[in-house]
Amino acid sequence: MAKKKDASTSKAANKAAKKTKLAQKTERKVQKKSGKSKKDEFEDDDQNLEQILENIQREWEAAHAVTEELVEGPPSRRANATLTACPNGNHLWCIGGEFFSEDGKAYFYSDVFRYSPEKDEWRKFVSPTCPGPRSAHAVVASPAGGGKLFLFGGEFSSLYQNTFHHYRDFWCFDITTHSWDRIETKVRPTARSGHRMAIWKHYIVLFGGFYDPGITTRYLNDLWIFDTQEYKWQTVEVKDADRKPSPRSGFSFLPTADGILLHGGYCKEYVKGKRPVGVMLEDTWFLRMEILTSSEGASSKKFDPLSVKWERRKRKSTAYAPSLRSGCTMTLWPAKNLGVLFGGVTDEDTGEETLESVFWNDLNGYQLTGDGKWVSLVLKQLKKKGGAKKRKPAAQSAKYNSDDDEEIMPTLASPIPEPETVDPDDPLLTTPMPRYNAMLAVLRNTLYIYGGIFERGSREYTLDDFYSLQLDKMDKYVCLKASDVMPAPGEGDESSSDDEDDEDEDDEEDDDEDSDDETAVDSVEKLARDKLEDEILEEPPEELVVVDSLREQATAFMGVAKDVTRSEEDVMSTPLPGETLAVFYARSREYWAQKARESSENRGKSLRRDGFSLAEERYGAYKPLLEEVERILAEAGLDEEEMKRGAASAAAGGGGQSRNRR
Repeated sequence: MAKKKDASTSKAANKAAKKTKLAQKTERKVQKKSGKSKKDEFEDDDQNLEQILENIQREWEAAHAVTEELVEGPPSRRANATLTACPNGNHLWCIGGEFFSEDGKAYFYSDVFRYSPEKDEWRKFVSPTCPGPRSAHAVVASPAGGGKLFLFGGEFSSLYQNTFHHYRDFWCFDITTHSWDRIETKVRPTARSGHRMAIWKHYIVLFGGFYDPGITTRYLNDLWIFDTQEYKWQTVEVKDADRKPSPRSGFSFLPTADGILLHGGYCKEYVKGKRPVGVMLEDTWFLRMEILTSSEGASSKKFDPLSVKWERRKRKSTAYAPSLRSGCTMTLWPAKNLGVLFGGVTDEDTGEETLESVFWNDLNGYQLTGDGKWVSLVLKQLKKKGGAKKRKPAAQSAKYNSDDDEEIMPTLASPIPEPETVDPDDPLLTTPMPRYNAMLAVLRNTLYIYGGIFERGSREYTLDDFYSLQLDKMDKYVCLKASDVMPAPGEGDESSSDDEDDEDEDDEEDDDEDSDDETAVDSVEKLARDKLEDEILEEPPEELVVVDSLREQATAFMGVAKDVTRSEEDVMSTPLPGETLAVFYARSREYWAQKARESSENRGKSLRRDGFSLAEERYGAYKPLLEEVERILAEAGLDEEEMKRGAASAAAGGGGQSRNRR
């Protein structure tokens, strides 16, 4: 039996061997026909991989294709853009910004401009992959890898500012390829605007800013650090007992060898039952930074091997220090380790509806080394041979008051010389006009100033002029491009005087009518309401005239409705775009109940009915205006839900007296 089993096993093995040989023979035949061996198949795989990588590279290049264009002059009029000195070359980079037109439209930009001083030329770079349009973002420059610009955050709004968005994205611009790459990290700072960044060694430090969800503007004082080698964000936890800067935006943030200097800024104080009040800050802080040794780093819980600590700097002397202000811009002059500050605005709250503003165009310097101190930065007066000595200004501290009716001319610390004694070569005459939120950058030893904002009366002007100043010479400013927007004498003041006349007329009418039916509303709002009642409700003119007039009133009303500087009574008594009668009454029920109580002896349900009747009457007076506002918003692409959200935000107190001061 064993022999039979061995024989059968041998036969099975032979059959299996024959099948294997047949399969191999068949495979060789196939290979001969195809002309490929296993080695060739591996080479095909390599070729396929190369093709895949080549396709990926082509797709990346298509997505990052950059168009370069030579343009005339600086970028278009804009505010809250960034102007950054190139870390590895003699260029300036301008990114983003915003512009608000006179008809109330908001425009945001995502373009990138490069200025070359040697050629005095601007070039524009556009890439399909780039950050979205924004303003009030932050940018820092790093020399690593041929030069890079890092951008974080910023803000964007719809055309008529009914929807608002804060960014929290992080981007890197490669200066050599002029292309953008988005840096994705799980941990990162929250969305914000008005923050500042500075780079210390290979760390990017971010502080502060604000976030406006449409109810109140929330100011921040958190500290974040991004490691450009590890490509990750971490937040610095500061103990409650440790000192640190208060929440703020729009401050100066400059790197030094030992850390980062913080100066000034702006915030708002919110007190329940009162309108928010803007606060100008003038304190100075120093963020001391140190890279620890391995033994020291072992005990560091959060930033191994980095140590950071806030120190408040005392102002030993007020000599050469700038006056209290906000919107002043400080940039770093690396060659002298000096911070250079220009311009700003000083706001003085003189009443519920009055705000006096003084605009500056002086230059101040801050020595970053040691304990820090303010130093003098004034233009040098030219020395002339022979001739009588002419009177010259004692200081270069020019300022302008927004309420002045006179032509825009410097107001100096000493009396202005008589026309016959004015020296046409006086370097002070080259000083740019006052402004705040100007864009500043120092390239080698030259300071560049672009744009900024100036206000006159009720009007706001976004400037587009471009200046340079040799800081190592301090002889004169050079105007590289004059502004196309120069407010004429008295321009912007007419509306203020008209408003006062309207208020006087309203006061006279109040003496004859029941004052309880009137509320102290904003003067512009009064004008719109009076025209609405007189021209439309009582004796409507021809249809076309009514539409045009109503459109103008609705446009003006949109700006008024978003102004939180009005009194609480104004807000409660005025319906908002997107509000139904039910929503308006629900929001202002207590106000109308109080009004009814003042003019009626009813109580309980009867009193509530009287209050509702007053609210219904007010809503009916505003209804044509509100419907026109909704038509304008619909034309701008907003749907009904967006209008309702906008109404809810405004009702809660969203918006601001001046968004540029945030």
